[in-house]
Amino acid sequence: MNKFQLEQTKAFKLANDLKQGGRARAGAADAPKTDRREQRKLDQAKGLVPFACKLDEKLVKQLKDRAEAHEGGMTEVLAELLVKAGLER
Repeated sequence: MNKFQLEQTKAFKLANDLKQGGRARAGAADAPKTDRREQRKLDQAKGLVPFACKLDEKLVKQLKDRAEAHEGGMTEVLAELLVKAGLER
């Protein structure tokens, strides 16, 4: 592997970490590793269902900022906001 390939591999790893969000960058070594299939099963056991929608980019930025500061991440931030809006869990 030459120097270019090594640097390219490091760049791909960094890009992947950034796609995974704040948890992948901070404390990833401490977190237990679960693959996507296992995570899907855990989420289903908790009664979680994937839900996608399109939002204004300013709103998404605000949500991401809140999620970075929140221990539960984006899922918990959205759940709390929906409960405050009058929806029940």
